[in-house]
Amino acid sequence: MKLFLFFLTSIFTLSSFGQNKDSLVISKFSYDILNNGKAYDNLRYLCKEVGHRISGSPQAQKAVEASARMLREAGADTVYLQPVIVPYWVRGDKEQGTIHFGNQKRDLNVLALGMSVGTPASGINAEVIEVKNFDELKALGADKVKGKIVFFNYPMRPELIQGGYGDAVTYRGSGPVEAAKLGAVGVMIRSVTHALDDNPHTGATRYDSAVTKIPAMACSTKDAEWLSALLKKEKQVKMFMKMNCKHMPDVLSYNVIGELRGTEKPGEIITVGGHLDSWDIGEGAHDDGSGCMQSIEVIRAIKAAGIKPKRTIRAVMFMNEENGLRGGNAYADSAIAKKEHHIFAIESDAGGFGVQTLGISGTPEQEQYLRQWTPLFRPYGVYEMPGGGGGADIGPLRKLGTVLSGVNPGTQRYFDLHHAPNDVFEAVNKRELELGALAMTAITYLVSEYGLPEKK
Repeated sequence: MKLFLFFLTSIFTLSSFGQNKDSLVISKFSYDILNNGKAYDNLRYLCKEVGHRISGSPQAQKAVEASARMLREAGADTVYLQPVIVPYWVRGDKEQGTIHFGNQKRDLNVLALGMSVGTPASGINAEVIEVKNFDELKALGADKVKGKIVFFNYPMRPELIQGGYGDAVTYRGSGPVEAAKLGAVGVMIRSVTHALDDNPHTGATRYDSAVTKIPAMACSTKDAEWLSALLKKEKQVKMFMKMNCKHMPDVLSYNVIGELRGTEKPGEIITVGGHLDSWDIGEGAHDDGSGCMQSIEVIRAIKAAGIKPKRTIRAVMFMNEENGLRGGNAYADSAIAKKEHHIFAIESDAGGFGVQTLGISGTPEQEQYLRQWTPLFRPYGVYEMPGGGGGADIGPLRKLGTVLSGVNPGTQRYFDLHHAPNDVFEAVNKRELELGALAMTAITYLVSEYGLPEKK
């Protein structure tokens, strides 16, 4: 009965005057963000003055300090650091991957996979064998795999409009373990991208304590194509692999949090965020400098509009999404320990390519309630709020009953840059970045203004 009355009251409020009032507020956000926004300039600073920032590194600490300053300049009522113990993996000197065949050799464009172990100081020389998938690997058996370097040549499937990354990335995550079970001494994967170019892509791999840890790297897609063709012609192809990766002791780092305190229901918390860490190549512009700068812009735009939110809004720069998710887990653990009431969280971690939809995950009643606001977003190019919203860092909040949302931009270009050296500031379009910030600001404002129905 209470939920029914909540809906009646909310719908009446929205239909009687709220939609007109809110459309004017969002229009004000739009004008300010597109004319006076700071997200693009802040991103330039993060990329060019800080650069890549793997968790635990000096650059990550510099990013913590820079984003805290940006939140203060944006007008956050309070800015504070939430301690997080994070892993610190160091790539070391440039990797080497050289193919030897006959009297010839060719250097490949390679990157060590994140969290990989290094090779011996002298490197590894071994025959390389190609497999397309895990079934082919198992069919070869230990007799043909032992002592070899396994080359997983599994391309992202072009027919998958969505989900191609999740389908292909399993070879990056599990390839070293599956190959090691059969006695392989190293692994190289085809980079997880649709692009056919010379840019290798890194990303985290995983190990099993019951299986020998072997070094793992990725080669560019052009090199994967070349090597695959070579292996069809040559009877024996060898590879020299050298990687200088090291696992350092864990390091104290921080989630960076900027807060606008709610005026009427401060105990109801809305989180908007992205992850501050990146891989140690490129500049982490799309992944996920964009999401962080958009989140800071939410604070700035609401403050600039003179709005005093009814509910507490937190912009969170999460640390260690790429190789541990310790920042997201620490944030949720703190919320549970403090018995905080987190009603809504939105994350941007799919690149700064604008926004096509806002995904939402809640109860059917909560999702239906949020979709009432869809008409307010249509003038800004957001036409749907499909189910399935969220993100890696806000995912742990789901156990608190928090409604989750994710910014869904056009993703077809994202994996050209994802975890690669070309993920730099120049790859981000200013207007697309700002439109993503606008959508995040609008949904944050609306939830702050009207709240959400409680989970039954």
